[in-house]
Amino acid sequence: MTGIVDIVNLKKNNTAKAGDILFLTKPLGVGILSTAQKKDLLRPEHITLARDSMILLNSIGYDLGRYLSVNALTDVTGFGLLGHLREMCEGSGLMAEIQSGSVPVIPEAWEYIALGCVPGGTYRNWKSYGTMVSEISDQQRAILCDPQTSGGLLVSVAAEKAEEIRSLFRENDQFFSEIGVMKEMKEGFPLIRVI
Repeated sequence: MTGIVDIVNLKKNNTAKAGDILFLTKPLGVGILSTAQKKDLLRPEHITLARDSMILLNSIGYDLGRYLSVNALTDVTGFGLLGHLREMCEGSGLMAEIQSGSVPVIPEAWEYIALGCVPGGTYRNWKSYGTMVSEISDQQRAILCDPQTSGGLLVSVAAEKAEEIRSLFRENDQFFSEIGVMKEMKEGFPLIRVI
């Protein structure tokens, strides 16, 4: 046993609602930086970037569990952001629209994408769910499918209560970015639309 939770505070990844705002609590890019290190391409001044992201705890999840406005919650790990969002969409019977420019990225990761430091897991991830995602660029794919180790939380929040969650993040000095919205399924549209 690793802990006890009141059942009313238990959050799942398949209970998002249409109109929910999506938040992400850590920037992406850990897999890219780790691959750069394996290829011996990581610059010395970047050696701690992935580690520093991975050691940040997701303890805010405990607090998020107490809010009824948090409709769904999951962590972002090996399947990448799009993979975990896919599970949220499928389980909830919804689609998602992601603002590509709002997705947080460890800035140095872009340099290593240009050097070809994309993990093999990124390609496997895309192969498994790429048909469910709108057309995206190679750079977007490298980030949005990047396998994370100890990634952030993907939080689906009722739009009318989103400000209370923003306030919670700020009060706890928790990094966050608002990345998109959950929507009703539309025929002919992909499960995840990246704009």
